[in-house]
Amino acid sequence: MTIRNLEGLFTPSSVAIVGPPQGSRACLDVLLRQLSGGGFKGRMTVIGCGKDVAEGFRTKRRLADLDVAADLLILIGAQQDAPALIAEAGARGARAAIALSTGFEAWPEDLVARTLQAAKAHTLRLLGPGSLGLAAPHAGLAAHIAATPAASGDLALIARSSAVLNATLSWAAANRVGFSGVASLGQRTDVDVGDLLDWFALDYRTRAVLVHLETIANPRKFLSAARACARTKPVIVMRSGRSRDRRGDGVTHSGRLAAPDAVFNAALQRSGILRVDDLDEMFEAAETVTRLKAVNGQRLAILATGGSLATIAADQLAAQGGELAAVAEETLSAIAPLLRGNAPRANPLILGEHAAPETFEKAVSILMADPSSDGVMVVAAPSAFAPLAATAEAIARGHAADAAPPSRRKALLVALAAGSPLPRAPLDEARIPCHASSADAVRSFMHLAHYMEAKTFLMAAPPSLPADFSPDTEAARAIVAAAMKEGREWLGPGETCRILDAYAIPRVETRLAATPEQAAQVAAEMLERTDRLVLKIASPQITFKSDVGGVVLDIASPEQAREAARSLMERLSKSHPEAGITGVVLQPMKSHPHSAEVFVGLADDPAFGPAILFGHGGTAVEIVSDLAIELPPLDLKLAEAQISRTRIDRLLAGFRDRPAANRHAMALTLVKLSQIAVDIPEIREFDINPLIVDAGGVETLDARIRLGAVSRRRGRHGTSRLAIAPYPKEWEETLTLKGGRTVFVRPVRPEDEALYQDFFDALSPEDLRLRFFAPVKEFSHTFIARLVQLDYARAMAFAALDPRSGQIQGVVRLHADPDHRTGEYAIIVRSAMKGQGLGWALMQLIIRYAAADGIETIKGEVLKENSGMLAMCEALGFRIHPSPDDDAIAEVTLPVADAHGKL
Repeated sequence: MTIRNLEGLFTPSSVAIVGPPQGSRACLDVLLRQLSGGGFKGRMTVIGCGKDVAEGFRTKRRLADLDVAADLLILIGAQQDAPALIAEAGARGARAAIALSTGFEAWPEDLVARTLQAAKAHTLRLLGPGSLGLAAPHAGLAAHIAATPAASGDLALIARSSAVLNATLSWAAANRVGFSGVASLGQRTDVDVGDLLDWFALDYRTRAVLVHLETIANPRKFLSAARACARTKPVIVMRSGRSRDRRGDGVTHSGRLAAPDAVFNAALQRSGILRVDDLDEMFEAAETVTRLKAVNGQRLAILATGGSLATIAADQLAAQGGELAAVAEETLSAIAPLLRGNAPRANPLILGEHAAPETFEKAVSILMADPSSDGVMVVAAPSAFAPLAATAEAIARGHAADAAPPSRRKALLVALAAGSPLPRAPLDEARIPCHASSADAVRSFMHLAHYMEAKTFLMAAPPSLPADFSPDTEAARAIVAAAMKEGREWLGPGETCRILDAYAIPRVETRLAATPEQAAQVAAEMLERTDRLVLKIASPQITFKSDVGGVVLDIASPEQAREAARSLMERLSKSHPEAGITGVVLQPMKSHPHSAEVFVGLADDPAFGPAILFGHGGTAVEIVSDLAIELPPLDLKLAEAQISRTRIDRLLAGFRDRPAANRHAMALTLVKLSQIAVDIPEIREFDINPLIVDAGGVETLDARIRLGAVSRRRGRHGTSRLAIAPYPKEWEETLTLKGGRTVFVRPVRPEDEALYQDFFDALSPEDLRLRFFAPVKEFSHTFIARLVQLDYARAMAFAALDPRSGQIQGVVRLHADPDHRTGEYAIIVRSAMKGQGLGWALMQLIIRYAAADGIETIKGEVLKENSGMLAMCEALGFRIHPSPDDDAIAEVTLPVADAHGKL
């Protein structure tokens, strides 16, 4: 249901607590105290709890006694009463409810089903059960029973665990961190993480979102919402429970190596999300991203008292992957008089152990203006001659002296190397993150750098059909379909080779022999072209041939091949009677000097679908466990980044007389495997191990493919198992307008932001008003980013481009609801292009797209004065009726099937 009616949770006009409370009154008393202290201005009523309540609350015996319906219900009574209460409240106009609990409380499945059914009839949203409630400090709403109130601020908190929520609110109170919203999830029967991320993504008060979760009930919905939110603000996620994860339960190396948490981590990275591992790191990250802007690099200038503290800080920066900034010469000249007498003029910059506060102030102001660093870190220790509190005040003054506007001010972090309590008040006042050690301060700086790195991955929109790659997809699908029809789980060696060939993945010559005599015959033919052969057992049930002695090397004659085949087949038939021995495989035995064995694989994660693996290959691949995981779709840039995250990458770079391996060929192989995941969802596991790589390229020595049935869901790619929808290149086309003029139409991409800005600048004020229902003077980066950074699984926008200039001439978009049945459209055409048929062509295109995507109804809102748009809607078959909320607006709806049949 996404954000529909969530305003009933976060901005209700009235609240009703419905009891009587179960057990003691403790829950009710805490709730009344929190609500009273929050400053909520709306009507608050307590129902069924007697008359002994706090001042400011009305009392009623029953829900029916309310003269005006409450927007938000807080249920503290018996759980079995919930369906009836929800049904009654929904019928009276309630929009949301919280099923409150002092500790996690899971309702029986039948009770949940009946409650949700009652809520669905009125689109009433339910938070919980098992929830501690929520807070919206800007609205004065404290509808929770947490231990600590939530102050007003710009951090949103979504927590699965009540203990984590209580711990975070306590930390926030101690560190003067405030919240735009707080939500305790509980059982997540209706409102879940995805819904709340969608809400906070659009909330202008929210600067960053903090999420604690354990499991994800709807992975694709979560990832879609997380990607949408992370495009405009930092999202920090802590997941607990990975110690309870099962090891990958697949059969191949890929299936066994793709641990759930590793795939989860890959999904977060691809979504632009910053992941943290524990509460301390979560608190650090929250403080950092809400106080500092993200940095575009990892160059840090360090200022410290004494050489030892400076060295420790530099060591920590190196250990965490950061970089010492090469401080500009003019900056070094300016700061030199402040440094310790014998200190080098280089980063880290060393002050005397007894440096006066004024020295810190001057040094900080100089470093904040240095153009060669991305951030500044100050490490200060107590001194008998310079109180640390005075030093903290001086650092804050130096920060305030920076002439740059706050939005462009360089990141400044402070480590006060002292015992608790730290004299951090002036730093908190200046919104400067303060830490007790240089290690913590460096980690905070790296959070900023990693967030920008994650946004780079988020911006990637790999195509579903790469322009320079033409696989024989139909041949590959036919091979898989035939095997599935026979009920087989595994492809045979010959079929696997044909899949590799269809996607142009280089392989060694591979021949299958069903009997020892055929093995001799095949060997005779192959030995005419090579000196030695490798013979391997072929059996779907024997996954790892080396584990059972199923590989024989140095076959030099047909007779030797016959005997080796006979011996292998007899021995393994006896030792593995359950295995179906289909024969043996023969391959040339090649020498690969200066080569390396790598592993490339495709795994099936139960939550996020296909995952691409790369790492150190060979028989010990699971022991070495040198592995990087990515989610498809991939492009070459993403594939190369995946390779760089492995230890073997250093070996592949070459050393001494060993030339560097062909990195492009490896990355291209990963992209091709990604394309297989896009094209053939029935392929669940795919091992290429080893893939031999050297300066000349890559070659597959062994591969296995496991199949599995796929289920269908709504959408144009109903059988796709991808968690991230690829850029739909297949929807690129050229449209011909009136008079023969053409435009190139394609889906909008993240890099279109500058084109959008130019497009908006060219629109008349009147056209902008008709599109956005109000005068618009300028468009912010955040606003345009939301328009161009699409999740193609939930939204589509087509841009019509002038073939000569490349400028946008018009845009049409469609945003589907979570059920993927209704889509809301919007369209705007460059003012100079009106009357040429572009609007008509774009509307026809979006109707065709909606039909292909399984959307049943297109709807929209049009100003009644926009007669041209209303006339076009009527001609296309839209039904036009007045908006119940605004007399100036007409609502238009189109049954897609009817309209598409007439195109």
